[in-house]
Amino acid sequence: MKTNPIHIKQIEFVGNTMIIHGISKRVTLSLEKLSIKLCKANSNERNTYQISPSGLGVHWPLIDEDLSFTNL
Repeated sequence: MKTNPIHIKQIEFVGNTMIIHGISKRVTLSLEKLSIKLCKANSNERNTYQISPSGLGVHWPLIDEDLSFTNL
């Protein structure tokens, strides 16, 4: 079965929740379950990120965290 991956366009944070905005989909994830580094990061560290060229991964250089979102 072929999956339909989300292509990340933007990320926002509300409290300890990360909202990933894709082309036609929005996904909300708990930072406590997703990444301890992101959960403990300050606003500047969270909002300094780079979306991979594929649109499926994100890198946070200030906290050295990488996440892939191929199964959303």
